[in-house]
Amino acid sequence: MKSKATVLDDAAIRRALTRISHEIIERNKGVEDLVLVGVKTRGVPIAQRLKKRIQEIEGVELPEGELDITLYRDDLTTDHSEPEIKETNITADIDGKKVILVDDVLYTGRTVRAAMDALIDHGRPSQIQLAVLVDRGHRELPIRADFVGKNVPTSQDEIITVTLAETDEADQVMIYEK
Repeated sequence: MKSKATVLDDAAIRRALTRISHEIIERNKGVEDLVLVGVKTRGVPIAQRLKKRIQEIEGVELPEGELDITLYRDDLTTDHSEPEIKETNITADIDGKKVILVDDVLYTGRTVRAAMDALIDHGRPSQIQLAVLVDRGHRELPIRADFVGKNVPTSQDEIITVTLAETDEADQVMIYEK
């Protein structure tokens, strides 16, 4: 793959997450009954960063969780490799709560659909809202993000990669050509 451009550096990611945190608070008129749930792998540290910023702004610590969607993916039958199951960890009661589902990149919408199915198996939230660091377009399902760090129009021949300090030692979003 050939590197094409850096879309977000560490400072831009920090600013985007701060803005998303404020938008979450504004849209929900505070933080009452909110639960942050990160989609593994990179949605989890993004959710943790949002939790920290919201706590700095509002002085309230939100419950958070981690969601593994491996068994809910619709490509398990076409991908003949053995799926790697990770642990789902949602300790907060999500029944009747507003769940903010957090992921790194929104592309076709299939990951979000799988995440919603997995979430519903853990309870019945009053609302599910979606926060993503990058929305690159090309939806295959009628799914949209409520909170977006950056919209990045891409072609089908491009790949967006998100690296985070917690998982990859550096914070950046890059576009690569296939």
